[in-house]
Amino acid sequence: MPATAHATVTTTGIDPVREPGKPVVVNTPYFDGLEPAVAWLTDHRAAIQAELHRSGAVLLRGVPVGDAAGFAQARDALIERRAGYKEKATPRTDFGEGVFSSTDLPAIQPIRLHNENSYTLDFPGVLLFGCVIAPEEGGATTVGDMREALRLLPPELVERFARAGWLLERNYSELAGLPWYKTFATDDKAVAEAYCEENTVGYEWLEDDGMRTRQRRSAIVTHPVTGEKSWFNHFAFWNSRTLDPDIREVLVETYGEGGLPFNTYLGDGSSLTDAEVDAVNAVYDRVTVRETWQAGDLMLVDNILCAHGREAYRGDRKILVAMGEPVALADCRPETAPSTDLFGE
Repeated sequence: MPATAHATVTTTGIDPVREPGKPVVVNTPYFDGLEPAVAWLTDHRAAIQAELHRSGAVLLRGVPVGDAAGFAQARDALIERRAGYKEKATPRTDFGEGVFSSTDLPAIQPIRLHNENSYTLDFPGVLLFGCVIAPEEGGATTVGDMREALRLLPPELVERFARAGWLLERNYSELAGLPWYKTFATDDKAVAEAYCEENTVGYEWLEDDGMRTRQRRSAIVTHPVTGEKSWFNHFAFWNSRTLDPDIREVLVETYGEGGLPFNTYLGDGSSLTDAEVDAVNAVYDRVTVRETWQAGDLMLVDNILCAHGREAYRGDRKILVAMGEPVALADCRPETAPSTDLFGE
């Protein structure tokens, strides 16, 4: 690859490329190995971070990352502190050193925009994705600006969510979703209970070693660095009305309305209408941008400013993820206090 192939980098920093419908792209210089690439990332970390706070997501193109070990080195150049993955909700492969597969869900299944771990009391402030194998077709990691989403949502809905927050209810079993011992990474019920009590998660044990949890969280937070308000939650992502109608029908027939693996409500326990859920999802669609993965691409995502998802795809696809710069919900001026039930007790 000739050195002139990535001419958009300036001598003083980076030169972001902005195109409609795409995340910001920064083309790096040509590197003849991983070591100079990591040095460049380290030298330009402040400029990249500034662009991340401006745009919410930055795709770095031209870094020769070909495996989990190289990805971990790039991560350490861009992210100062690692963040854990709590209250697991989807299967991932753990490659060690805080590097995971982005998700192991089937290729045919698209994943809607969401903010990672928006239901926990602390969460990754930054996500780093890396492309080791680009899919044959589709498979983009989609992103969307949640500051813009908040501006586009119907004001009446925003007011209701600001006042009440959102409520997540999960049912854990071996048959649908994840069992509780995988979510909480323990087979000791006392350890799972202690986690719930320390993290404001209501819980109850069910028959056949099942478990149900409930937690109310703020739907709107303020970024601790930029001071901007952002729509930050999994409300539409896990709402039963967002499910494919045929899948929803089967799940409700099998488990009942109150036994779905995931469901969400307004923080006062009330349900939104189909039209209101559709309005939220329509806003996600409006703010979604995408860029086709190329092997070696890295993408930083500010987890508060920007939500992420995944397109369905064909062919092999290997996208790695690492989480970092942990943020406490309490530092984000939540509009609604966390609680374990409907009444904030």
